[in-house]
Amino acid sequence: MATQKTLDDLFLDTLKDIYYAEKQILKTLPKMARAAQSQEGKAGFLQHRDETQGQIERLEQVFEIIGKPARGKTCEAIQGIISEGEEIIEEFNGSPALDAGLISAAQAVEHYEIARYGTLIAWANQLGLRDAIPLLKQSLAEEEATDKKLTQLAMAAANAKAA
Repeated sequence: MATQKTLDDLFLDTLKDIYYAEKQILKTLPKMARAAQSQEGKAGFLQHRDETQGQIERLEQVFEIIGKPARGKTCEAIQGIISEGEEIIEEFNGSPALDAGLISAAQAVEHYEIARYGTLIAWANQLGLRDAIPLLKQSLAEEEATDKKLTQLAMAAANAKAA
């Protein structure tokens, strides 16, 4: 009979998922910055690249807290979201709608990350992983702030330019 999986197992599995996702995002952000037409967009993607590096480091600390090696697990969801972003770059390159499309793709990434970090915080709380909670909350706050900045950038310029 197979061993019963627990919330500890699910926490580790999801931690590996977001770790993989953050590493993939780190590789993708420079491509998005290069593709962006506005200086604000370019700067925003590069700033988020730096934040993402910090998020990866915090995830590595969470792995240490639970006594597990920092290893990612292939995340099909983030691969799909990144692929969609790459399609937008190819299909809308040079068009006035490119930046709006990039922002849309970036927000899909942010919403995925927000969901993962929120879940991990709830589970860390349930599991009594008190030292992990502030690390995860800091990453969640950064993701939420980035999502708000992307919305402001879209509303201030990119959507109107695309129209």
